[in-house]
Amino acid sequence: MATFLYRLGRMAFRRRWCVTLLWVGVLAAVGFGAVKAPAAPEATNSMPGIESQKAFDLMEERFPGTEADGATARIVFVAPDGQKITAADHRRAIDTLVERAAGGPQVAGVVNPFQGKAEAEAVSKDATTAYATVTYKAAADDLTDAAKHRLESAIEQARDTGLTVEVGGTALETQPSAGGSAEAIGVAIAALVLLITFGSLAAAGLPLLTAILGVGVSMASIMALASAFGLSSTTGTLATMLGLACGIDYAVFIVSRYREERAKGHAPQEAAGLAAGTAGSAVVFAGLTVVIALAGLSVVGIPMLTKMGLAAAGAVVVGVLIALTLVPAVLGFWPNAVLSRRARRSGRIKEGGENNGGSRWARFVLRRPVPVLIASVVGLGALAIPVMDLQLGMPGAEAKPTSTTERRAYDDLAQGFGPGFNGPLTVVVDARDAENPKTAVRTIEERIGATDGIVSVSPARFNAAGDTAVFSAIPSTAPTSERTQDLVRSIRADRPATEASTGAEFEVTGTTALNIDVAQKTQDALIPYLILVVGLAILLLMVVFRSVLVPVKAAVGFLLSVLAALGSVVAVFQWGWGAGLLGVETTGPIMSMMPIFLVGIVFGLAMDYEVFLVARMREAYVHGDSPSQAIRTGFRYSARVVVAAALIMMAVFSGFIGAGESMIKMIGFGLAIAVLFDAFVVRMALVPAVLALLGKAAWWMPRWLDRILPRVDVEGEALSHRAAPPHAPQAPRATKDETEDTRPEFTSV
Repeated sequence: MATFLYRLGRMAFRRRWCVTLLWVGVLAAVGFGAVKAPAAPEATNSMPGIESQKAFDLMEERFPGTEADGATARIVFVAPDGQKITAADHRRAIDTLVERAAGGPQVAGVVNPFQGKAEAEAVSKDATTAYATVTYKAAADDLTDAAKHRLESAIEQARDTGLTVEVGGTALETQPSAGGSAEAIGVAIAALVLLITFGSLAAAGLPLLTAILGVGVSMASIMALASAFGLSSTTGTLATMLGLACGIDYAVFIVSRYREERAKGHAPQEAAGLAAGTAGSAVVFAGLTVVIALAGLSVVGIPMLTKMGLAAAGAVVVGVLIALTLVPAVLGFWPNAVLSRRARRSGRIKEGGENNGGSRWARFVLRRPVPVLIASVVGLGALAIPVMDLQLGMPGAEAKPTSTTERRAYDDLAQGFGPGFNGPLTVVVDARDAENPKTAVRTIEERIGATDGIVSVSPARFNAAGDTAVFSAIPSTAPTSERTQDLVRSIRADRPATEASTGAEFEVTGTTALNIDVAQKTQDALIPYLILVVGLAILLLMVVFRSVLVPVKAAVGFLLSVLAALGSVVAVFQWGWGAGLLGVETTGPIMSMMPIFLVGIVFGLAMDYEVFLVARMREAYVHGDSPSQAIRTGFRYSARVVVAAALIMMAVFSGFIGAGESMIKMIGFGLAIAVLFDAFVVRMALVPAVLALLGKAAWWMPRWLDRILPRVDVEGEALSHRAAPPHAPQAPRATKDETEDTRPEFTSV
């Protein structure tokens, strides 16, 4: 492995024009394909294998031609204090709004709260609140500006009469913010960290440049293949995030090792080859662990998540290839530009001293391994305690900021009609095998309506064939309440007896039931996903480190950090501890996908840091260092780079905390805090403490297992037999061609 990558790095350095033009050509080709490819399909929320999805599929089959996929707008009216919404002037204002909205483009229908049977359902019992529903023929993304403007102007006109008017639904839904200026600040901080780490604008800019090019190739490829593989516009979200994160990390590792080899006196081309052969080997295996974690998302059984994971895995592969080829090629154009400013000015390239921050910290841990280990485990364990109270769900409008009209409409409806009104349960009855379908449906309505926790049941609506019916049941509790979850389970548990007596089958669906089912599905998939990902990673790390205990230690450390991060998310977003500091206005259940996302993404990044840090220790140990000296050597050369990479990721992820949406805040906070725990507590403290206590046993492997596992030269042992540089490093002198490998790069000190 090391020899192959060494030759690849030298080749890329020597044939820099060909390599660079090749990547530019790849970007142009996939970009052209993306432009010419058909538009990406709309995102689908299909969740096979759950009851809610089966009910939706049955509705589509038995009720063809419905406008179920069209956008809707639920307009909520609240009368001024002390007044009734049924007053004549308020009724006129609402009638005018309904009339104007009905005449808008793409409108399929409008329900006036004061007409026909609607008044009994659409006006609150205290007559202070009412709502009208506007249904469109097109989906929310396909609504024209004219259709939206017509509705908005009608709403503003109604507000001018003194009514409080808010809008829920999908028609005018506020699009979530991805962080805005806060995200830009995060990227700026990342650039600053690179500049401080390397002391060179070129060294700081090169990882950013190559990572952006890699993300461009990945995203263009996803767009080009979107139509053929059914990839929606949201598929590339995770690919962009991880492609950028891993792309920067991998380029940083290569550039850092290149500077180190230059400091040892190697010529630029040789240094590029050695960087690719040593750090590049760590990059390959770190990338493989990330790919395993992302491809493993298919275990969950959610098509959208599977596509996102595979697309992100492809982006990581692109990042690895760019780090191994394009980074050495760019170094070939400007071999001295990535050196520190001090080196270029003073005329000397100085190798990192024995007493840098990394080596000093390693000595501290080696003197006190037991206290450091206990403090790390106890601290992370305490932070993980809130996980025991984890509640999964899918926050809706109640999690939006109060500055949005959707949140205010939600609150007004909850106050006027009860907390369960925003999360009705949809019951689909298949009475095809019943002797009397209408009687069977009526019996099911009565039994569900009599269930403790159900406030009301709407009249059933039959399909044209008269063998399928749909009705709504309003719970007494909010959609995200645990009591609502218990209610859904209770209705389903009592179903066999009801179906046996009526001869009809029914299923419970709707947004609330769907969220409950998805939460359960992801929760059930979490343990198999962990077993698969961690198991494969342990096997891969055994091949890399030729050790049994080091991979097990890496997996245990990861589990501690991810549990601590998830516990912190529960404490802030579910319990409300410090929620105000992050601008979280409403606490509630944790997003169903959060544990899976956290495990997958953080596992990949954690293994990046583990492989790069411990691979350097393993390299030193193989080359003759004692176990304790190998730890110091690894920290001496790698600690600063790992810390910089972690700070970059934290800065990028923290940008999402500034978003207005609670779910995006949750993702940003969870990822940032997980990187903090894993990089600075697990990798910087727990790992050296455990290795110090294990000593030589850390690198033990049974002979039979050593014979079975394939051998890959990750440590660059084959490269150590190459001739050492003939002289100590000194300043690179300007020549006509700085990139020629044959010129004398250094003079003796």
